[in-house]
Formats: sequence, C-alpha cells, structure tokens
Amino acid sequence: MDGIGIIKGLGVTLRRFIATYVDDIKWLGRRYYKEEGIQHRSSADTDGIFTVQYPEEKIPVPEEFRFIPFLVYEEKDDGSVFYRCTSCGICAKVCPTQCIWIVRTTDPRTGRPVPEPAEFYIDVDICMNCGFCAEYCPFDAIKMDHDYELAVYDRHANNIYDKKKLGKPVSYYASIRPTNYKREEELRAEAEALKAAKKTPAN
Repeated sequence: MDGIGIIKGLGVTLRRFIATYVDDIKWLGRRYYKEEGIQHRSSADTDGIFTVQYPEEKIPVPEEFRFIPFLVYEEKDDGSVFYRCTSCGICAKVCPTQCIWIVRTTDPRTGRPVPEPAEFYIDVDICMNCGFCAEYCPFDAIKMDHDYELAVYDRHANNIYDKKKLGKPVSYYASIRPTNYKREEELRAEAEALKAAKKTPAN
C-alpha cells in the first residue's frame, strides 16, 4: 500500500518525540548539567532526543575513540624522561596521508644512528586519525589521543606538532585507555618473564 513507509517513519519520529519528554520527567533536574545525566545520555539506556549543551557539557568518549596520535614516554626516578620511540620509521611508512616525519638521532662520535628520535613531527591538519601508526608501532610508542578540542586561530603556526608537544607520560595513556594499558602490560610482563627464563641456566 502506498504511503506505508512514510507512516512508519512518522511513527518512529513521534515515538522518539514522546520518549524525550518521558525521559525528561524520569530524570527531572538530573538529565542536564549533571554528571550522572551525562553518563545516562551517553549510554544505550537513554530514550528520546536531546541536545548536548557543549561546551558546558561533554559526553564522555569511548575508550577506543581515537584522535591525534601522541608519543608515549616513561618518567625516570631522577626526573628525566625516556621516549619509547626508536625512530624506526614504521609509523611514517604506513601513514596514508604521510603526515609524520622523523629525524633520527646520530651519534656524533661514530656517525651511527641512535634508536631515539631527535625530532618527531605530525601535521595534525592532514592527519586522518586512522590509527595505523599506533597499530603498527612495535614498541607501543605511539598511541591515539582522546583530546579533540584542537581549534586554533593560526593553524600554520600551531598545527605542526613537534616531539615536545606530542609527548605524554605512560600514566596519561593508562588513564584514557585502561583496558588496553592493562593488556599491554600483562603481555610485556610475560615477555620479560620468558626472556628471564631463557637466561636462567638449566639445572
């Protein structure tokens, strides 16, 4: 029968429209500008239509949400930092937009390359946030960030990130991706235990 699809579509719209007010009544005074209301609206249990009052309200992003990559570094007891990156260049090779470029450190005495980046740049204007760099990195040195508020007035001056701007501690990575961090640390511990077992002489 002609028009059945239109009627069904209008029915969905009406149901969502009514559910909006029902959910507002259920969460009276708690649905907007409250942490529990924000959590509810970002869950599968929410009903109806709603507006996020950004920037006063921000829906929490999922753990697997990915935005601009960042470099992971570990903090030592003496206050210095150790970047996991070895400047192998795999991330730059797999990057579809070729927005990553690396300058490898060279030993001034021998002229040989040192497994540490002297410079590391990402042009965030052309980065497509695909996550290939993080996926292919064999050292867990580059990860995808959750920070999406990157608006600037002068993108030519501000949107080429250097090593300092890209660097974030392991603790930050653990805070935004706890599940992934836990899994990676377990695998790292297993690998270390296996390496130690191989070094131990057999009785």
